[in-house]
Amino acid sequence: MKAIKTEKAPAAIGPYSQAMEVGGLVMVSGQLPIDPATGTMPEGIKAQTRQALTNAQEILHAAGTDMKHVVKTMVLLADMADFAAMNEVYAEFFTEPYPARSAFAVKTVPKGALVEIECMASKE
Repeated sequence: MKAIKTEKAPAAIGPYSQAMEVGGLVMVSGQLPIDPATGTMPEGIKAQTRQALTNAQEILHAAGTDMKHVVKTMVLLADMADFAAMNEVYAEFFTEPYPARSAFAVKTVPKGALVEIECMASKE
């Protein structure tokens, strides 16, 4: 196992790694929409989705893979009413064949975010 870390994504807010690599797979921890340069979150679901996916993308690059190799994502939303808007931005980051995905609303997302996204990618 190998821990993945980059300054181009926000540091973990607890006792976990940004990502772990094992057996040719990279498992990226849930990414909040925090801009690593400023430590702040943008306003609105579209901007937050874009930032969370950008953070995941940067971690994947640090691991030597990219969004084209993502096989599974999980999207946590503070409000399912944001599902369509999140999907619009999500579609900017992925092309067919799309990764498998689960998406659901949770009672709260850490730090008051509207979205958190995790993913798993292959290095093949």
